[in-house]
Amino acid sequence: MTEHFDLTPQRLRHVLGHFASGLTVITAATDNGPAGFTCQSFSSLSLDPALVTFSPARTSSTWPQLRKAGRFTVNILPAGHQHLAAQFARSGADKFAGVDYTVSPLGNPVLDQALAWVDCELHEEYDGGDHTIVVGAVRALGARDGAEPLLFFKGGYFEGVPSRAKLLENVA
Repeated sequence: MTEHFDLTPQRLRHVLGHFASGLTVITAATDNGPAGFTCQSFSSLSLDPALVTFSPARTSSTWPQLRKAGRFTVNILPAGHQHLAAQFARSGADKFAGVDYTVSPLGNPVLDQALAWVDCELHEEYDGGDHTIVVGAVRALGARDGAEPLLFFKGGYFEGVPSRAKLLENVA
């Protein structure tokens, strides 16, 4: 393995892209209707108390709306739904166009096709450089049996469990 000390954003994106992650859509009911955005940086944080974390970019125009609502739902995307990741990653469009959802116990959109969902109240925010580190206190959650995850690895979408993963599309 070759060591590099090149810490440019491009090099960081390349190297850190070797860490496979799931894809989520963070949603909330806001004063302007349902809002949401795609987020790859989701993780569990604590079991007791029940906390999760994710990190929206500081340039996000959607996160301030969700922050103001004070609560949000993390929708974990299943295999075959990379179109939802792309749809909620767009700026300026009606992200909920053609998307079916129900309402969570906290009143947030739960995408009908979600593999799992986690309903949260905003617990804390921290400075994370060009991102904000958000901590959510879990209040309700649910999951579907029989579905596999949508994964993101080296700039592309994959579906299924890693031993059977199949490349779906490369993303620049």
